[in-house]
Amino acid sequence: MTTENTLPEDGAPEPTAAELNPEIKIAELEGRLAEMSDAYLRAKAEAENARRRAEEDVAKARKFAVEAFAEAMLPVMDSLEAAIATPSASVETVLEGVHATRRQLSSALERNRVVEINPGQGVKFDPHQHQAISVVPAPGQEPNTVVTVLQKGFLIADRVLRPALVTVSAPR
Repeated sequence: MTTENTLPEDGAPEPTAAELNPEIKIAELEGRLAEMSDAYLRAKAEAENARRRAEEDVAKARKFAVEAFAEAMLPVMDSLEAAIATPSASVETVLEGVHATRRQLSSALERNRVVEINPGQGVKFDPHQHQAISVVPAPGQEPNTVVTVLQKGFLIADRVLRPALVTVSAPR
């Protein structure tokens, strides 16, 4: 039993009419080119739209970045205005209000990741978080350690907003 083989002797399939006619081949290639050009233009437009949306998001984030912080500060402002509105309050009442307002302020700062830098006496001086105002003799204390804090410092999200102002023990 023999089967007829339609392949030429070299094993390649017979060319189709489209492969033999150059006009048909050109038309096919032009169609593919148009499809690819359209796909390219769509992808380019999508990338441009994504870039524009990202720029708008960044602009909005910059514009409203302090919104949460400002919102947290409003109760502090309300407390201060209430204190001003009662000029005949006793010293004890005013002091109590000041302490309550300070607690509100501390809470608002903490909610916004603003943390105090308040090194205790004897803590090793850290130039990244402390600013030495003076060097003083401190017998009985290790050299290059904090003696007193003149002004607290603050961090915001692990970045120094203001270093703590400190006096440092002198070397022996």
